Amino acid sequence: MESKKKLDIRKLAIIGMLGAISAVLGMTPLGFIPIGPTRATTMHIPVIIAAIMEGPVVGGLVGLIFGMFSMYQAVANPTPVSFVFLNPLVSIIPRVLIGIFSYYVYKFLNRIGNKKAKWLLYLIWIGIIGYLFYGVYNGIVNSGSVWTILFNIVLIFSSVTIAYFTLYKPKNTSYDLIIPTIVGTLTNTFGVLASVYVLYGERFVEALGGSISSTGKIIFGIGLTNGIPETIIAIIIVTSVVGALKRSK
Repeated sequence: MESKKKLDIRKLAIIGMLGAISAVLGMTPLGFIPIGPTRATTMHIPVIIAAIMEGPVVGGLVGLIFGMFSMYQAVANPTPVSFVFLNPLVSIIPRVLIGIFSYYVYKFLNRIGNKKAKWLLYLIWIGIIGYLFYGVYNGIVNSGSVWTILFNIVLIFSSVTIAYFTLYKPKNTSYDLIIPTIVGTLTNTFGVLASVYVLYGERFVEALGGSISSTGKIIFGIGLTNGIPETIIAIIIVTSVVGALKRSK
């Protein structure tokens, strides 16, 4: 009974600590790192760490704190598109799902082993890099924006680099950390944007100054340009932090 009580207290302490880190990231430049024309968020990273280290309940609760802080920011520091984050279906639900999805992917990979996980990671990187090449090809064929084409090329280079280091360079690479990090990050990015598209699509794009006839294209483009840099940053931080925590245990 006493050990269970201590465990519950420890989990509450971890929820409070990592939730506070998410909030601090949101109030400082560390929470939004400029990459090209967009800003990559790091606020989802404590949620992934909490899920991998302490399970889906702790991860989901840290995600809840992250989502509630997003709602607070939408009120306290509004932007032209802040209205979408006043809806908990946009600001809270996807953030709670980060912790749940990250944990269960992590447990699944522990069961199948590192060798099979490596092949799964191959497929993920091939999919990401292949889509970026398609973006460059599509931009050239349709005479798209030069900036968009160049940005896709930068993302290809970044993705190939991080794929090389995650697949070949380090010894004893923890694929069971890398893949949940990718899943958790994309849950945040595409979960939020899918909710925005369904609930506010045209109004959201109009607030950005875009054409409502290209609503889906614009929202998906935001997901792509934000999601990949966020994934790369999250892989570096999560593997370093969780690896250090596991060694300390």
